[in-house]
Amino acid sequence: MPKLRTGAGRLRRHPWTHRLGVWAGVLLVSLSGVVIGTMLLAHSEVPVGPFRADMSITPSIQGGSEIDIPPLGSLHLDSHDGPIHLKVDLGSLDQERTEALIDDPTAISAAGQSAVDDVTKGVLQLGLRSLGAAIVCALILSALIFRKVRRVAAAGTIALVVTGGSLGLAVGTIRPDSISEPRYEGLLVNAPAVVGDARRIADNYGRYADQLSQIVSNVSRIYTTVSSLPVQPAGNTTRILHVSDLHLNLASWGVIKTIVKQWDIDAIVDTGDIVDWGSSAETTFVNTIGTLGIPYIYVRGNHDSSAIQAAVARQKNAVVLDNSITTVKGLTIAGIGDPEFTPDKSETPAAAADDLAASPLVLAGEQLNTTIQAADTRVGVAMVHDPAMAPPLAGTVPLVLAGHTHKREVRVLPAPEETTQSASPAPTTAPQQTTLMIEGSTGGAGLRGLEKQEPTPLQMSVLYFDENQSLKAYDDIQLGGTGQSNVELQRNVVGAESPVLSPSVAPTQ
Repeated sequence: MPKLRTGAGRLRRHPWTHRLGVWAGVLLVSLSGVVIGTMLLAHSEVPVGPFRADMSITPSIQGGSEIDIPPLGSLHLDSHDGPIHLKVDLGSLDQERTEALIDDPTAISAAGQSAVDDVTKGVLQLGLRSLGAAIVCALILSALIFRKVRRVAAAGTIALVVTGGSLGLAVGTIRPDSISEPRYEGLLVNAPAVVGDARRIADNYGRYADQLSQIVSNVSRIYTTVSSLPVQPAGNTTRILHVSDLHLNLASWGVIKTIVKQWDIDAIVDTGDIVDWGSSAETTFVNTIGTLGIPYIYVRGNHDSSAIQAAVARQKNAVVLDNSITTVKGLTIAGIGDPEFTPDKSETPAAAADDLAASPLVLAGEQLNTTIQAADTRVGVAMVHDPAMAPPLAGTVPLVLAGHTHKREVRVLPAPEETTQSASPAPTTAPQQTTLMIEGSTGGAGLRGLEKQEPTPLQMSVLYFDENQSLKAYDDIQLGGTGQSNVELQRNVVGAESPVLSPSVAPTQ
């Protein structure tokens, strides 16, 4: 035992042990100075259009940027990787610049165009300020603790390398296209104007400067007019609101009406389960459809009875699709109802693996596929309730909408298998790619959504189609279970490289 103690004592007294301890302390003090300097002094104020923008940098593992626009909400961009997070607060208005915008409306466009230069200049100033603040704080902190020039200089050098490397990593991983797919958090009424026009973003998602100018211009319009002015869609853009699985939730209608008004929706498509049990007492729930003022396209879900389907069909603006086709605003839509009525079951029974082709769901999908192929017009969208009905439609339509799972998901359907029995020559063109978009529960799964510790969020999507029935972009909207005032919106551009973000929600069918 005395020998062990003697060995430990010698180790503690060894010069290298002492040096390692000292340099570990220098490293710790230097990093502490970097964090303190960045948190306290990494701020810069710069004019951006009519705003006095307060820019700041904070340490972060995930990186990214945040643009706060109080009281409207905030935009979150996956602009770069960590270890720093950029925050821009547009909460302060310059009185003289604002009055100039009010007197001269054309100045709004000029302010938007100059925003890129303003932001670039502000970010550059902020980076230099952050670098200086981190080094100075590291030097001061190390001088107070060590009081030796060599160690103070080492702490300053470490601060320079760490801060400069962090800034370099952020610059090296910049993703300009991220501004075309912002995630919005704030008040639902302001979301369309703050995020911007979907058609322009869909057509120019790679042009960073144009999108930044558009966002600044939109925000300027909000601040310099009496009321918000949502950006109008292009004349040949069709806006469709996709809802599903309302499950008898009365709050859904209020949300739907708000989105129809604020997004200037052309039509609503409902992929079923509008009620819970399909009873005659539930038929009055669908009467709100008649007050929406726009076409309401509906397919029956497995919780909807034939009586519910008939009640929807009685609404003056409703179109029930049951192996049929309709056209609204140039968009041709086909749909078929769920062949199974299972309101008392939590899950639709799955077909056996060796009898999958005989599944009523698959047979219904094949039936709709036959109807679409026999049509004398091109169908742009197909509607089903259960995603299990979608595979037979692969290669026939570019887009299939579904619900049922209460979990938002977007995926490409596998191409249909080639038949070897046909003697006809191979087709000269390959089948078109078919995307399946599964919507979450617009009703928060009704009362079932309250069974878990956290309520199921209300989810819906706004789809933007061009004159060729091509999907250009879509907004995924999610409201928390606590009310309608807070909303998260994710802009998704078809063809963009950045991934589609889908909130994960446990299914409750």
